Amino acid sequence: MSGRARPPKVVALGGGHGLAASLRALRHVTADLTAVVTVADSGGSSGRLRDEFDCLPPGDLRMALAALSGHDEWGVTWRQVLQHRFGGQGPLAGHAIGNLLIVGLWEMWPGDPATGLDFVGKLVGAEGRVLPMASVPLDVEADITRLVDGAEWRTSIRGQAKVATAAGRVEAVRLDPPDAPACPEAVQAVKAADWVVFGPGSWYTSVIPHLLISELAEAIGAPAVRRCVTLNLESQAGETSGYSPADHLEALSSYAPGSRFDIVIADESVDGDLAELDRWVSRQGGRLLVRPVRRPGAGAVHDSLRLAAAYREAFLGGE
Repeated sequence: MSGRARPPKVVALGGGHGLAASLRALRHVTADLTAVVTVADSGGSSGRLRDEFDCLPPGDLRMALAALSGHDEWGVTWRQVLQHRFGGQGPLAGHAIGNLLIVGLWEMWPGDPATGLDFVGKLVGAEGRVLPMASVPLDVEADITRLVDGAEWRTSIRGQAKVATAAGRVEAVRLDPPDAPACPEAVQAVKAADWVVFGPGSWYTSVIPHLLISELAEAIGAPAVRRCVTLNLESQAGETSGYSPADHLEALSSYAPGSRFDIVIADESVDGDLAELDRWVSRQGGRLLVRPVRRPGAGAVHDSLRLAAAYREAFLGGE
């Protein structure tokens, strides 16, 4: 990239550890970076705060802010503060300091979650912006098919954690409320983006939900937006057990009809048939980029610098 060219505007979609992995890589590629985060977590500290204060669950938003925090002493220290959890057995036990800080700021600016998150971003020296995908807390519901005594049974499961770990095959996923309003700032960020990045992460509970918010899905599917998918290094036990890489794309595509995935990034060691994956991507008019993005010796963990190199090649042609 020449010194005169502007960095690409990138929006990363997801939640939890998967989104944090993509953000740690993307910040090496562009400073014009926005994370749009799922808000369906109903367990742990986030679930408790959500129930008590009727607010968005802050945990995945906190993790995204931590992933973008500054690398200087100030940023590193505040990242550690955000992530610190209270111990003991009292009412604060298990709460992350960052979750409490975010919810406190939301009480100061009710109805404006973006402002509170922007203040935390300034506090940690975030290189990018973090936004919720919706303006209200959501629940994930899924229809699951499983074999019981040789017979196929279909059941519905509610709750992000339960869906993510359910035994069986996810047949359909939806959000409650189904007509939840998108975060306006998130929609505007997608409309202005050069690239929108899906994954890695929990496919049905962190990645696909963005396509279930109508305003957000419309912006993501706009012809001017280019879409990049970062495949998981392995299928996820429960949620996508037995899925090939092409199965992951097929599932994502079923919720984004007519949208082409311009670039699909996969590790060299990804489970499944890479030739099948290449054919699937090519039929869509996209390009498969197979690169070593796994962290050596760390299991199913993306390496930030290796993934950054893959993103740079995808967005900038390797310049």
